[in-house]
Amino acid sequence: MTKDKNNEVPITGLYDDEGKIFNEAQGENLDATDEVGEEEATEVSLSQEELHALCLESVCPECDVFKEAEGIRLRALADAENVKKRLFRENEEMKKYAGESVLADLLPVLDNLDLALAHTGNLDDACKNFVIGVDMTRKLFLDAVKGHGLVVVPVAVGNDFDPEVHEAVGTVQEPELADNQIAQIIQGGYLLKGRLIRPAKVMVNKA
Repeated sequence: MTKDKNNEVPITGLYDDEGKIFNEAQGENLDATDEVGEEEATEVSLSQEELHALCLESVCPECDVFKEAEGIRLRALADAENVKKRLFRENEEMKKYAGESVLADLLPVLDNLDLALAHTGNLDDACKNFVIGVDMTRKLFLDAVKGHGLVVVPVAVGNDFDPEVHEAVGTVQEPELADNQIAQIIQGGYLLKGRLIRPAKVMVNKA
């Protein structure tokens, strides 16, 4: 019996879409070609930013791209260091003056004690102990707030007027005082760790 060659099926062969026979080795080559094509497609799909980043990672130190990247890195480090120092200063200042608002609210208490002591003239002996008690209370109060950095602004009649720590509320003419000297103290001023929280209110002499 005669064999029909058209009906023969190769044992190890395969047909492609056109009916042509190709072996496994050819199939492997096609697969390899497909993989290479995919890799090439992946490389081509990289954006300009990604290519630039890859270049920055592998360029030589003398390349302009490397110098540009190094400059950007150094500027970023400098900016980060400046921010760190600024935050540290702000944190230290916040801790230093954390009690300013509380101490400022206590100033009227000191003002009332000063006012009470300013009107102690011509008192009889029965009131002297009361005045001594008020004076001691004021001193204890000042010692307590001094422990938190609050001190009285230096001021006295006859001192030169200092606009940095004094506030002029009016002028007077006192022959015994020179021009621009303090003639009267209206209200005491206070400093908190070197920072003025309230100037001393005074009358200034104008010759």
